Amino acid sequence: MALIKVTDMAYGRLRAPDLDIMEEFLIRFGMQRAERTPTALYMRGTDPTHHIHVTEKGEPKFIGFAYYAASDDELKRLAKAPGASAVEEIDEPGGGKRVRLTDPDGYQVEIVHGMAMLDPIPAPRPAVNSGNDKYRRKGELFRIQRGPSHIKRFGHFVIMSKNFDKTLGWYREMLGFRCSDEFYAGEQTNVVGSFNRLDRGDDYVDHHAFFCIRGDKSGLNHLSYEAADIDDVMVGHEHLQGKGYQHMWGIGRHLIGSQLFDYWADPWGRVHEHWADTDVLNARTPPNRIERGEGAGGPWGQPIPQIFMGHASP
Repeated sequence: MALIKVTDMAYGRLRAPDLDIMEEFLIRFGMQRAERTPTALYMRGTDPTHHIHVTEKGEPKFIGFAYYAASDDELKRLAKAPGASAVEEIDEPGGGKRVRLTDPDGYQVEIVHGMAMLDPIPAPRPAVNSGNDKYRRKGELFRIQRGPSHIKRFGHFVIMSKNFDKTLGWYREMLGFRCSDEFYAGEQTNVVGSFNRLDRGDDYVDHHAFFCIRGDKSGLNHLSYEAADIDDVMVGHEHLQGKGYQHMWGIGRHLIGSQLFDYWADPWGRVHEHWADTDVLNARTPPNRIERGEGAGGPWGQPIPQIFMGHASP
């Protein structure tokens, strides 16, 4: 029985020595500034969440992640867990309250509630005609402007862990993540990767909010952000390519989760993903276990490059 069930992803937290350079990358990636202080940068998407990405000023580092709790009562319950902080007022833009934990790999986990919401940013998109429904855009021309993607929200995170079993169990027991699919190598009991989603009962959620990879080191593989649609991923790809950023993998379509994906490194090598069109599941969907080679690819797109497969930013 999980201690609490987090309701959604809130933000990732990194450090970088130059906030100007980080902000430039994130704007080109498709975010907008929510607020900035002398020591930290807070970036938002088009959805109302105050911010979905935090960068503190300092030496390059992956600090951790934040998730939303359903209520103040859940924060109070979590504060009684071993190693948890007390319930704190958040002295940062967006406000709210939080409890801070440390996961088995030493990364910070923030559980937040009551953060400010902002007005959504309009991002109108043209309807897409298809073979079965080719009249969705009657009399209208398909016109999409070049430029950055339109990031909506923080969708999921992926970490590599040398403490795989302990880390995976901790996130499930503390925060209520539910298994969607797992990869195994050799024997089915040798699980080497686990996709986990939020548990909101009968409500449908993204195929995964947390993917854990078994590895010989621990660190961030990538942060993942939902773009407006498939064309938005495509134009974002061309925009970042034109600005000279390091491309890590894509564009392709995953088999597990089904997202259309594209991966880019920030100026300090931390990987950020654009994606669109994921599978959505609820608590009634049973988990699957798939052989690693069978599930590693997708219906189209390049194979996983080694630079991406072994990536883990400390």
